[in-house]
Amino acid sequence: MPSHEASDRVLVLNPVSGSGEHVDDVVGLATDHGFEIMTTEESGDAKRFAREAAPSADLVAAAGGDGTLNAVVNGIADAAALETTAVAVVPAGTGNNFAANVGIEGLEHAFTVIEDGRRREIDIGTANGRVFVNSCVGGITAEASSETTTESKAELGVLAYVKNTVETLGEFDSLPLRVETATGSNGERARAWEGEALFVLVGNCRRFTGARTAQANVEDGRLEVTIVEDAATTDLLGGAALEGLFGQESTHIVRRRTPSLVIESHADAIEYSLDGEILETERLHLETEPATLTIAVGDGYRPDPDDGNRWPLETRG
Repeated sequence: MPSHEASDRVLVLNPVSGSGEHVDDVVGLATDHGFEIMTTEESGDAKRFAREAAPSADLVAAAGGDGTLNAVVNGIADAAALETTAVAVVPAGTGNNFAANVGIEGLEHAFTVIEDGRRREIDIGTANGRVFVNSCVGGITAEASSETTTESKAELGVLAYVKNTVETLGEFDSLPLRVETATGSNGERARAWEGEALFVLVGNCRRFTGARTAQANVEDGRLEVTIVEDAATTDLLGGAALEGLFGQESTHIVRRRTPSLVIESHADAIEYSLDGEILETERLHLETEPATLTIAVGDGYRPDPDDGNRWPLETRG
């Protein structure tokens, strides 16, 4: 079907994500499946394309990495069209963490899922009003981010940035923070943590373990909060593996589940990465918007990845 006849299906293509070798394959597949293709050329295009397409499109696909997906979802949100426009992810980035967590195994599989897969209504997170789908991460240094290799990102996902930051800890200032979580409908009580942190990791669809991909429950109306305390520096410099650091019973990890939280810096503004998009602020208010985003998922996606069990263990009071 010619693309101009398929304005109800739009694909936003980032041609420079990942290795950049996906373009011809994505264009061919998208054309075969009746998508109008919009190719980004500069910063802001993905969000703008999605915002403009959403009022008339039933489906907007994001072909790129987690950052491209973030921009597309923010664009649809700006158009107030999340109730009427579904989203699909076509994994063409480096790590493709979100795609893996919703059961998308590659480019061709993404289009198979679009045609034949399930649609689920999943939670989104907001951070000072900006939408994120996968995760919000604070404490990653700009230097570590710029120096993280493509190979490392492919192997570890966002934890590659943590690893690079850890390896340059001699120049890393800890974050004096207060983190206050809210009361939840699933028995969570309001709690506050205050101290020096290396990282604050907030997951919506992703869970922070030593593995590259680990899915959190993205249909429970809660965020998973992981605070890595400054005291972890000793263990990290001693060569502790990421798998050990992020284990359920790690000494210097604080974990919470909560529908909303506030992170306040007692020093300078902190840079947070929202699915790879940067937000700098001294005070960050995060909350979930349950069952807000309709997305195509593969057979590997599990609505409850813990099968009713509570993971991770609630720790540190």
